[in-house]
Amino acid sequence: MRYKFLELGEANAPFADAIKEALVRVVDSGRYIGGDEVSGFEARLAEIHGVEAEAVIGVSNGLDALRLILRGYIELGRLNPGDGVIVPANTYVASVLAITDSGLRPVFVDPDSATHNLDTARAMEACGPDVKAVMPVHLYGRVCWELRLDEMARDRGLIVIEDNAQAIGAKAVCDGMYGSRMTGTLGHAAAFSFYPTKNIGAMGDAGAVMTRDSGLAAVVRALRNYGSLHRYENIYTGLNCRLDPMQAAVLGVKLPHLAAENALRAANARVYEATIHNPAVIKPLYSEAGDCVWHQYVVRVADRDSFRRYMADNGVETAVHYPVAPHCQPCYEAYRSVSLPVAERLASEVVSLPVSRCTSAEDAAAIARIVNRYDGKPLPFQE
Repeated sequence: MRYKFLELGEANAPFADAIKEALVRVVDSGRYIGGDEVSGFEARLAEIHGVEAEAVIGVSNGLDALRLILRGYIELGRLNPGDGVIVPANTYVASVLAITDSGLRPVFVDPDSATHNLDTARAMEACGPDVKAVMPVHLYGRVCWELRLDEMARDRGLIVIEDNAQAIGAKAVCDGMYGSRMTGTLGHAAAFSFYPTKNIGAMGDAGAVMTRDSGLAAVVRALRNYGSLHRYENIYTGLNCRLDPMQAAVLGVKLPHLAAENALRAANARVYEATIHNPAVIKPLYSEAGDCVWHQYVVRVADRDSFRRYMADNGVETAVHYPVAPHCQPCYEAYRSVSLPVAERLASEVVSLPVSRCTSAEDAAAIARIVNRYDGKPLPFQE
């Protein structure tokens, strides 16, 4: 048997006819920039999250969504070049690229090794007077939120920018006012990615900004369109970061299936949780509360290369998200001397198992049995 990690053609097959109809509709419309497909998708995404339609701005991709948010706050005078932005040290590099591209300074914080998300206690220690924002990243589909983080942001006047590229549909379940709020609505603004491999993916690059701040929404809406809200009137030195109507049409087909997609992934995660019992493999923290939508199911092993070879030899495709922490990338050599041992350790240990709709519950059970037969050394005890 071959157990695929993800094949996009197969993943999109259930929606293929509806997607083709939607694409033909765009072709026939003659409207290839903006238009009803984009505004309709923005409205549907807003409705799912319980916000006004004006709170959602479709953009070109997830990185641009973050860039536009940061640029927007700079235009509004709430951020200034050189200000610090707290960011988890084990995120995908796009989170950091958005910060540095805006002339801001990433303040790397080691993650919590159990959740793989931002460690609030470490974030509080890193929050000096020049830090003006915090970017919780809902990594692998798990909500990064707790009341202490909210309190830190409120007490210190920090702007909270969610990197929600991987967790659409997840809900914060901590006690208090955020008991049932969805990711994307927890902070001041949020960036969404609809890269093809995401739980809801386009057929190319696509993204969105979500914010209840009407002032920021207006600025972002202009910035994505050459800095213009009205043709030939450029308020800002903007960018061309618009959501393509073709991608909006595809997303409009798939968005109603978000809950079902997340449920399929949760079912596979449930099988892994119940079936994997190998001391050499550390499973991710499990929850039935809806606070993880399992964009990736990430285990940890001592000898990743050996484990991946073993899995491949037994027909199981795996992936690594992510093998190099951002501060270790050549483009961020200036940060290489920063001590971030947890992020670096996780980067050497993490392996993603198949969890998408390409994997059935029966496949997950078979993969779990293969994992259980792996004869590897357990990871040494780590705080």
